[in-house]
Amino acid sequence: MGQRVTYTCKRWSCLSSPRLQGTLLIVLTFFVFSPNQINLTTKQHLSHSMKEGQAAVEYLKQLLPPMNSTLPPRLFRKSDGKMRLVVTVITVRRTPQYHYLMQVVSRFHRLLVECGNDCPRTHLFICNVDRKPSSHEDAVILNKIFHHTERNNTDPQYFTTDPQHIHRNPFEKEKRDYIYCLEETLLSFSPEYVLLVEDDAVPEAEIFRVLNYLLLFRFPGRPLGGALYIKLYHPERLQNYLNPEPMRILEWLGVGMFVGTIFSLLYAQARRQTRPTWRTVIFFALYSMVLVEVVGRHYLLELRRLSPSLYNLAPATECCTQAMLYSSSSAQRVLGYLSEIQCKPGFAKDTALYSILQQTEEWALVVEPNLVQHIGLFSSLPRGRSK
Repeated sequence: MGQRVTYTCKRWSCLSSPRLQGTLLIVLTFFVFSPNQINLTTKQHLSHSMKEGQAAVEYLKQLLPPMNSTLPPRLFRKSDGKMRLVVTVITVRRTPQYHYLMQVVSRFHRLLVECGNDCPRTHLFICNVDRKPSSHEDAVILNKIFHHTERNNTDPQYFTTDPQHIHRNPFEKEKRDYIYCLEETLLSFSPEYVLLVEDDAVPEAEIFRVLNYLLLFRFPGRPLGGALYIKLYHPERLQNYLNPEPMRILEWLGVGMFVGTIFSLLYAQARRQTRPTWRTVIFFALYSMVLVEVVGRHYLLELRRLSPSLYNLAPATECCTQAMLYSSSSAQRVLGYLSEIQCKPGFAKDTALYSILQQTEEWALVVEPNLVQHIGLFSSLPRGRSK
């Protein structure tokens, strides 16, 4: 009987070993309760997007003007004063059942209505650059509600080279469409700022609150602080620490030491120690660094949504162009730069915009966390696959 009690005590004493506890913690965290299990599957994402699309259609149908009226709602008429911000949604036909354009526009409309007097002189503009604009059914419906423009794809002003070459090079067409929408926005409204949004970028609830804070308090002098543009979106998969963006390494180390110290103090208290050993601190620091990388840095960035003042501005990197903020002057510079660049496979418009920063003295910023959600699973380019 005494030997059995001794054996049981030794067995439980093994479980109290720091090495064994650390091993169990790693196994349970990264192999049993894998954070990847919380991610929505593609099928679930598509199902949710379809429901959101139908809800957006129903919402926007309520905004359709009476049959005898040709004027859009008062909120979206041109004011007598200069526009402060124009949100331009650039769109082409996509998979129809998801109504991406409807989702984006309905969300912006809701947020502008909620923002009210806090969003003065703000306008929503639809830019239809489909090869056959009249075939873009969602855009045609929205034409009855919002100000819009449709690109004439045979206009020689925008096809100074062989149109057949443009047809074979969708990357160049996409760039020229981008130029067209930006230029039309400037010509039509002469705004202080342009937010050029692609039709699969749904805004977050706080987007206008954060933009107002940035424009009024972060950049009270020069528009955008002199930056060429500010990106409002960067893919979550590229926001982690193990990416070729070295400015995040110090942040990663800081997160590891801060969170690791807290874990170490709690562990020492649980073991009734006066203070943690240096090995314990290092272990939990490394554990915290790996944990935040596996879970995803973008989840950590969500804490910044507590206040507009907590949003971070970092140097912009290459990908992507879902939502880009320009000042009037910087938009003019971008038009000049892009008109001299030829896009092609492997050198799309986002790469072209980033190359400008490398070849000139221009610079750009990205907001963290994202101010839009990228809902499009498929590229708008021909034969595009999941983005």
